[in-house]
Amino acid sequence: MHIIESGNVAAAIGVKLSRTQVIAAYPITPQTPLTEKLSEFVELGELDAQYIPVESEHSALAVCIAASSTGARAFTGTSANGLLYMSEQIHWAAGARLPIVMCVVNRGIGAPWTVWNDHQDSISQRDNGWIQIYANDHQQIIDSVIKAFFLAEKVSIPVMVCYDGYILSHTYMPFEIPDQSKVDEFLPKFSPNYALHPDEPANLNSVTFPDVRNDIRGNLAPGYMEIRHMLHRDMREAIGEIDEIDKRYLKIFGRGGTPFVEGYKNEDAAFIAVCLGSLSYRLRDVVDTLRQEGINVGVVSIHVYRPFPEKEVVCAFKKAKKVIVFEKALSYGNEGALYADIKSALYSCEERPLVQNYILGIGGREIKTDDLYNTLKDSCTIHKSSICQPKWIGLKM
Repeated sequence: MHIIESGNVAAAIGVKLSRTQVIAAYPITPQTPLTEKLSEFVELGELDAQYIPVESEHSALAVCIAASSTGARAFTGTSANGLLYMSEQIHWAAGARLPIVMCVVNRGIGAPWTVWNDHQDSISQRDNGWIQIYANDHQQIIDSVIKAFFLAEKVSIPVMVCYDGYILSHTYMPFEIPDQSKVDEFLPKFSPNYALHPDEPANLNSVTFPDVRNDIRGNLAPGYMEIRHMLHRDMREAIGEIDEIDKRYLKIFGRGGTPFVEGYKNEDAAFIAVCLGSLSYRLRDVVDTLRQEGINVGVVSIHVYRPFPEKEVVCAFKKAKKVIVFEKALSYGNEGALYADIKSALYSCEERPLVQNYILGIGGREIKTDDLYNTLKDSCTIHKSSICQPKWIGLKM
């Protein structure tokens, strides 16, 4: 069935179809309509779940941690400073290897206060041990949420599904709602290897010593460093799982095929624009115009940002002469985070493209199509002297 609805509703329907059992809710713009819609589903009896309103985002993720520890499928959503308020629990959920799914409706961070879109919130949390997936439109939002539950429970690592505040969260687009029976076929009931139970009390994630030691049964147990190594190793191996999950989803639902990078006219492109999220679809119109002018340019969006898919990135860009990275976030004092990761992935290539970085749309600053056109056209040249610190689009002072 196809409907026309907002991105937040698309996410909520994905959570409902996934038969989520516990939902922790705290309002924050522009995420609020997502959990409000879930409360409607629960109230109407369309979703058999515990809906728990809490007093803060920190508590919201604490509820999910507790629920997931007992073997329940858990979900929450947040934005901006709400995500930052969760920070301690975000690290805890990853270290505890709990398969929680959380939608991050991207918004700028205070101070000063802003309620508008950029990517600084989720990018600031890129190193906390969560898988990060970025959606470009409403169909990708609902599909990504469903796949995120499968992935999180397969690899025992929590997943963020990120999408642009207002640009996607509040706009209306057509998308297809998967049939519940097919979702049930794709996503089995959550069955963890271990779950807390009153009949079997246990002490989880207590103080761990720096070195390995014998546990109470006399078996050699990992120390803190080994635990962190296993999380990193399993995140890297999750790249293969993401690929297999996408293939399975494609077989059942007929959608997918580009789990890591989604290209548009990039196969023969000498110049490739790259970004996260919905901006990539706006860039397609610019690419079409430049192609008509004889400029051989394409665009690529990165769907999976953590774990970073180096091989897929190299494959997408290795034939290009230049890669132009557009970002709505940055690593203060250095450069764009995505820009740095792409450069790192390409570093080992014997012949690698030049890479240039632009920062734009910070705090919801309007991204004008003319600016995208002029910037991309000017960037479709090969001048090494132009590759330096990031350039900013839209600055007025």
